[in-house]
Amino acid sequence: MQDAAGTAPASLPSRKAAARAALFDLPPAALSLLTDCFRQFGIETVPIPAEDAERLRREKFEACVLPLGPGAGTIIELARSSASNSRIVIYGLGGSAQEALRYSKYCINAVFQEPLERAAALKLVRSTRTLVLHEFRRYVRIPIMTAVSLVTNDGARFAVTSLEISSGGMSLKGTSGLEPGQLVEVSFALLTLPRIWVKGNVTWKRPNKSFGIRFDASDERRRRLKEWIDGYLEN
Repeated sequence: MQDAAGTAPASLPSRKAAARAALFDLPPAALSLLTDCFRQFGIETVPIPAEDAERLRREKFEACVLPLGPGAGTIIELARSSASNSRIVIYGLGGSAQEALRYSKYCINAVFQEPLERAAALKLVRSTRTLVLHEFRRYVRIPIMTAVSLVTNDGARFAVTSLEISSGGMSLKGTSGLEPGQLVEVSFALLTLPRIWVKGNVTWKRPNKSFGIRFDASDERRRRLKEWIDGYLEN
């Protein structure tokens, strides 16, 4: 249709599709609470019963919440086997950080602890929403739980768990035996990134055994991590 001047009216810009989080095989109470939590940050939720697991391969989702238990690895692998969902943000429900590490090769991003509490759930969604919504800061920190090996200059070794990672450093949890300023070397693997070793130094520590490491900017091996993060965010 044309207007009086003989020109076609400009088409209205299409509305950007909302980010979608699949809530896979969740009990009713958890389903209701997490639906409300994600909705508060503009994230649409889609309940997926266990018998419809193939939807995680066929459809595009920005995030997925699933119970950590028997078969969880199969479901994560199913979701990540889809090209459109290879970088899907994975939330586990229940279990400890150590239990989540059983699935570390799938790089679970975060875990909702049980019993599920609204305040804690909201805090977790708030801290990870930029990754789900693809609203990245200049120096984005990616929440990822994976096993990390750490060696100090004097040869002491620690097995710890990653909390967040960026091209400049990472936060971890699992030991109080380190002090700010201490030089270390960390090694870990992330999905398509084979095991990498990077030097750094401890920059902060907290009473809950969490601590931060800043990578050595002169360590050329850090470039592989930066390339992986760039690819992760561009997917």
